[in-house]
This record gives sequence, C-alpha cells and structure tokens, in this order.
Amino acid sequence: MRSTQPHGDSASPLDFSGAQHSQYLGLLNKTSDGKASNHIFAVELDSSQNTEFNDIDDNHIGININSLTSFQSRSAAFYDDKNGKFQNLSLVSRKEMQVWVDYNGDTAQINVTLAPLRVDKPSKPLLSATYNLSTVLEDPSYIGFSASTGPINSLYCVLGWSLGINSPAPLIDIAKLPKLPDVGPKPLSKVLEIILPIVTATFIILLGTTVILFVRRRMKYAEVQEDWEAEFGPHRFPYKDLFHATDGFKNKNLLGLGGFGKVYKGVLPTSKLEVAVKRVSHESKQGMKEFIAEIVSIGRLRHRNLVQLLGYCRRKGELLLVYDYMSNGSLDKYLHCEEDKPTLNWAQRFQIIKGVASGLLYLHERWEKVVIHRDIKASNVLLDSEMNGRLGDFGLARLYDHGTNPQTTHVVGTMGYIAPELARTGKATPLTDVYAFGIFILEVTCGQRPINSHAEDSSQILIDWVVKHWQEGSLTYTMDTRLQGSYNADEVCLALNLGLMCAHPVCNARPSMRQVIKYLNGEMPLPEMMPTNLSYSVLALMQNEGFDQFTSIVGSSSITSSLSSGR
Repeated sequence: MRSTQPHGDSASPLDFSGAQHSQYLGLLNKTSDGKASNHIFAVELDSSQNTEFNDIDDNHIGININSLTSFQSRSAAFYDDKNGKFQNLSLVSRKEMQVWVDYNGDTAQINVTLAPLRVDKPSKPLLSATYNLSTVLEDPSYIGFSASTGPINSLYCVLGWSLGINSPAPLIDIAKLPKLPDVGPKPLSKVLEIILPIVTATFIILLGTTVILFVRRRMKYAEVQEDWEAEFGPHRFPYKDLFHATDGFKNKNLLGLGGFGKVYKGVLPTSKLEVAVKRVSHESKQGMKEFIAEIVSIGRLRHRNLVQLLGYCRRKGELLLVYDYMSNGSLDKYLHCEEDKPTLNWAQRFQIIKGVASGLLYLHERWEKVVIHRDIKASNVLLDSEMNGRLGDFGLARLYDHGTNPQTTHVVGTMGYIAPELARTGKATPLTDVYAFGIFILEVTCGQRPINSHAEDSSQILIDWVVKHWQEGSLTYTMDTRLQGSYNADEVCLALNLGLMCAHPVCNARPSMRQVIKYLNGEMPLPEMMPTNLSYSVLALMQNEGFDQFTSIVGSSSITSSLSSGR
C-alpha cells in the first residue's frame, strides 16, 4: 500500500519512472530505498534470498515499511488449529494459498497469517508487529500488487483478493476462484494415445523423409548437456534464441575480444532484453574448466556491483554465457584505449572504486562461500547506463567454505596485478584480491596501466612511480592530468594512499575489504604510513626469497624508500 507522497525522485505518487526492476520490484530504486518519504507499507512473499536486503532465507514472509528490507520476517508456515502443529509451507510449491493482512489502528498491531487455500484462517498469525501506520500512509492511499523475477522465469498469480476498512474483509468464495494457469505441455488424451501411433505408422515413409530434413536443420542448433549442469547451472537459454539474438554472431554485434573468447551484443527475441553473449571455444586453453568455474561461482551471486549472469548454453564446439548488457562497456576503454570516449570525472571514478570495493566485500565475506576473483583489473569492470562500476568475468574465480583455507594452485592473473606471495606460493586468498584492488585504485586515479612498457622513466612500474612521489611529497602529481583540477583533493589523497596500502608487498600489512569500505566511506581514518629504507620491490623480493621467477612477473624498481602501514 502506498500513500500520495512521492518517493525518491518521483514527482507524483503514481510516477514510477525512477523505479528499478528485479529486486526493486518496480517500486523503488537504490537511492530511494529506505526513505521515510516513500510512504509505503507492504507485505512481501519472497521466494529468493537477497543478502542486499538481509533476507532470512529464500522462502519467507516479511513486513516492509518504506524499504525492501523487511521490518520483520519469518519463514513461510502456518499454525494448524486442528492439531496445534506449526506446518511449513513452500511458496514455490504451485499450491494455492491464502494470506490475511490485518491492522488494528487502536493498538497499531499488524498481523500476517498464511495458510493453504482450503484451510480456515488460523487463530494465531504467522507474523505480528507493532507499527503506527498513520505515520506511514496518508489520505488518499493506493493498494496494489507488484512482483518481479530474477534470471529464472517465474509466474506469480493472484486468484482473488478482498479488502475491508474498519471491518473484517469479506470472505472469498473459493469455489469461484479461477484455476492456476497450465504451465508446460498438456498430457495426451486416451483417444490420441491410440490414434497417434496408427497415423504415424501410416505415413512413416513420408514422415521419415521429413524427419531427416528436420534433424539436419536442428543439428545447426544442437546443444550439449551434462549431469553437473543440473546441480550448478542457472537458467539455460536455447542456442537458437542466442543465435537469432546476435544475428548469427555477426561482427557488427561484436563488443570485445579477450583471452577466453568473443563477446557479442544481442536482443532476446521474446523478451526484447538487451544482453551480452560471451562465446568461448572448447578448443581454447582450459575453456571448459573456466566455463564451469564461472557457472558455479556467479550463477547464484546477487549484488548491484557484480555483472549478473542471466544464463548459459552449450553446444558442440562452443560455450555461451549470457549476461546483463552493460551499455557503457569496460572501464579500461575510458582510461586507456579510445580517444572518442569522454573523460571520466573524479566523482565518477571515486564512485566506481567504491562500487567495486562493495562487490568484493560481498564476494569475500557476505556470500555463502568465500569467492576469490583472481583477475581484478580495469578491463573486467563494466559500466552500466548510470556509469556505476560492476565487476565481471569470473572465469578464474575460486570458491571455498568460510573458515577453511584455500588450496594451492597454479599462478593465474594479469601481469602487474599479481601479489608477491601469490607468485611465490600459488595460493590465492582474499588478500591477493586486495592487492589487485590496490593496483586497480592507482590505475583509476592515475589513468595509467600498472606496467607501461613504453615508458623510459620510473613511471614504467605504476606502483613504484606513485611511491616515489609519495616519498617526495608530491603524491597528487601522479593523478590523471585529464582531470584538470576538477577533483576533491582529500578523496584523491585517500585513494592514492589506500591504493598503496592495499598493494603492500607484505600481505599482513594490507587491510581487509571490510576495512577498505570504512576508509572509503570516511567511517574510519586511514592509518598513517611511515617511510622505510626499503622499496616495495625489495620488500617483495624478500617475501619471495628463493623464487627466481618473481622478477619476471612483477618487475623491478630503483626506488630507495617505500611505505609501511602504522597499523
């Protein structure tokens, strides 16, 4: 229920132009969510767990006041008056249910009761809360329903509803309710089961020719499916839909070309949704392994600063991943590649840094497993229509349970972003991601690649160049000259110092992503960093004593002083 007061940037109570889809239900957006000016009271029936809104599970009822984060919530169930037992219910069981929402204005009591369709209203509600709704809703108010789906198609049906004001709502005549719509193919009747084989046998010769032609045509769209996909895979797209969405993967729709395949822009034929389709060859090095890693790791991740995997497809010779389309492309094109791209101002860059940090905190601490990205860099950060940064390309990601240690593996990543201890031990941890994120901060702030092979001075290695200017007291000299004085000096200094701290060669001197967020939000002061008589590269070599290949991965430096955190 919503009152006449506007929410967010809306100018009218019926203006939802600023509302976002998916988890925002077409009602709110990330800016307006939680504001008292929304004047919204809602009861949610949620079959998807979203950590962004602190959902308790993927099958719960919630009371929401001006926000998509529930004021109170409880797993779906009901109290059976016949036997006094507490019976669990599944919201996705395809069984009709009833929901009663009662509010007493005198006591400010909100009761929500749930039960199967043909069970009388239980005497004890599932969920109760006390909240004066007169402070939320104003006269007049509107009542209605809203729903949305994630990457997997869903169908929500309201078969009937009843409203009572200052009196109980009239009872619903269950006998007059429509049936749930049929989903999927209908079973054949008994008559067809007898007649169809006879007709098929009669025309077997003609049909045989037709079937051969049809099979040949279907081979063009033939797909591959294995047992592990049933456990890990998100929504699977027909190859035919992806073929037509990209006009047969024509070069005019090519968005980019990377080490693991080509990416095409497409428009799905039915929903008209714009998507990005990543096409990977089976013959590419470790193609299948990277594909499985990406499916497993991001198929169920949900965060506004991560590129959403919508689904996938497999066929002979190739693998296809379907993502949300990011209309502004990859960040590195704005920093390094294309002159026709507008220069990102400092506010946009700082917001991108904070967004990627938020996504990494979710991966390291807030999801059900620890996810180590292992390839954080500007080319793997994509920009949506509002220039928000979203971390993508989880082809090298590794997962492990919270509280356990990651396993040693071969060294992967991109030169210039690889932490010293990773080169030495082969063990990727959240702190190796933090190192790469530190280099990423310097790259965004300075507008330079981590390693510039064309430079002839100390700027060849970005981090050593920044350290040199820190030592000389000219740290802001390293910032991107294209910003031309239009920047917040305090934020720039914070970013540069935080980048050096995150990319410290001694892993225990780096902050966690939780601490990084607090530094970026100004919730905690950045520790003072003290000079030492050793450079970053010398410290890194000391950490990697006995590992001769390190210098070929990270590079060397002639700087004679560096930083150490005073934490």
